[in-house]
Amino acid sequence: MRRKLRYLDYKIFIPYLILVILGVILVYSASSDILLVNGFKPDVYGIRQAIYAVAAFALFGVPFYALKIKVFKSPKFVASFLLICILMLMWLVFLRFAHGSSAAVNGAVGWINLGFINLQPLEVTKLALVIYLAYVLDRRDGKLVAGRIKSNLSHPAILAAFLMCLVIVEPDFGGTAILFMITLVMFSVSGVPTKIALAWLIGIVILVGAVFCIVVAWNPKFLQESYQFQRLMSFLHPFELERKGGAQLVNSYYAIHNGGLLGVGLGNSMQKRGYLPEPYTDFILSITAEEMGVIFTIVLIGLLFYLMWQIMNVGVHAVSQFDALICFGVTTIIFTEAFFNIGAVLGLLPITGVTLPFISYGGSSMIVLTAAIGLVLNVAANEKMLKEKDETIA
Repeated sequence: MRRKLRYLDYKIFIPYLILVILGVILVYSASSDILLVNGFKPDVYGIRQAIYAVAAFALFGVPFYALKIKVFKSPKFVASFLLICILMLMWLVFLRFAHGSSAAVNGAVGWINLGFINLQPLEVTKLALVIYLAYVLDRRDGKLVAGRIKSNLSHPAILAAFLMCLVIVEPDFGGTAILFMITLVMFSVSGVPTKIALAWLIGIVILVGAVFCIVVAWNPKFLQESYQFQRLMSFLHPFELERKGGAQLVNSYYAIHNGGLLGVGLGNSMQKRGYLPEPYTDFILSITAEEMGVIFTIVLIGLLFYLMWQIMNVGVHAVSQFDALICFGVTTIIFTEAFFNIGAVLGLLPITGVTLPFISYGGSSMIVLTAAIGLVLNVAANEKMLKEKDETIA
């Protein structure tokens, strides 16, 4: 472990650390007023987020960095990790049909109560899917040529589709989209010809756009009472439907407008005082913009994208196909979550309940993202050692 610390990539580690620290501060600020109103201490969620961050780093980040890369390429590890995720997702499906809406939170059955934490299996599944696809596609390196793509990608595609089906039943459309993007990106960078990858992407965009337009134009009665459909319509008409689901987006606009360029000051947000529901999770960026201003918010998002860039850079220059795929997969998780969250806050995308990586409150997200960063740092260290070994031999 000491020897490995010599190869620690600080261009990844330091931005991660800064984002986590800022996340704890912003969660404390965004949640303090609601907690006080409900008779709790104002620092409860801030302290919990700090505990999640420290525990995630010690119990998952460090081990995922310290273990040898070959552990993550082990068939037993990959199979066990996937099996655990499948069992957890199937348990949620059981709860969904056995207890219905009584087991749902914000319209979806997505959490397992472990007492000390509400575990979200979807978060764990994202990383499990990345490791599984990296393992499978690494073994198929050089085989994804014309005429053999279908046979080589059919099994991982079926398994990924199965995971998506389990998640969409909850129903969690945002989570399903993230799993889909992970699969699409990792397939595309694994050696599939560019023309085929672009054809997939264009076809999917057209299909999603067509389905969206059909559902909106049709406006079927059997969907009108569903939580997800109300969110979709609120995205299209937030002010007209402010009392039927549009309040989050409307108050997000107010928060960003109130903050201006420099903000009203940390802790001074008005929208977090009962106007913007759950301001410390999905819409924490709105409160950040109100309190710290648009300039700080842009810098915060810039830091997040800098972290993604550095992870991608490791993947682009990786000698090992497995290492490269891990980096691309983790970047896809962070980018897609950030894209959906920022898009929802700005009203550019429907609200999907996707949190902002490292910033929003949540133990499951913090644990999985920290484990992912630990794995990426492990990959970066492994690449440095491989290149150093090659130079020594040369």
